[in-house]
Amino acid sequence: MNPKFEGFVKKYILEELKSYKIKIFEMHTADYGVPQRRRRIFFVGFRSKKDFARFTQPEGTHSWDRFKKLKDNKAINSNIFDFGKPNTMGVRESLGLPDLDFDNLAPTIRSTFTGKRNTTSILNSSASQKTWGDMEIWASGVQSNRQKASAFPAKFEHFRLSVQDCGIIQGFPESWKFAGAVYQILGQIGNSVSPPVAYAVAVNVAKALKNA
Repeated sequence: MNPKFEGFVKKYILEELKSYKIKIFEMHTADYGVPQRRRRIFFVGFRSKKDFARFTQPEGTHSWDRFKKLKDNKAINSNIFDFGKPNTMGVRESLGLPDLDFDNLAPTIRSTFTGKRNTTSILNSSASQKTWGDMEIWASGVQSNRQKASAFPAKFEHFRLSVQDCGIIQGFPESWKFAGAVYQILGQIGNSVSPPVAYAVAVNVAKALKNA
């Protein structure tokens, strides 16, 4: 954990929940098949010491070894596999885009509820812009649906994202319905816990409580 957050965590989480036994751990979305580089810290608390002892951090369901050692933000399609686990798809593959002989995980999607308001860009840095560019995907000017995205050509003829595409990159089902203006939907997506990650945590919490 970043040292600058330790005091905040201790004061506003751990001290406020003294009656709970809390496990703290980090999870990465790509370990659960989500095509995005997104690491988050989780806090899971139990009143019962026995439930606390039974809880274990979820194990990853997918492998993203082929994306772990990259140069210039490019991931060449390789034959690195973790036998027994399916491979996490890159962004282009997950969106059904044509194969360019390379793919990559998406940079962390920025919530449009932070920083510049009312924006329809999910870029969080110049480095992320390069990563998107290497995949020939345009991450600014996200449109409300795929029809509008295809009708509004992006620079260099890159693929322009829709909110549906951003939802998939965050791990939402393709059929998931969002509501609100585009910047509000992107805020919802960027602020959310990736559904496959949340599900994995919930399953292990249920297992711990079921054996109570």
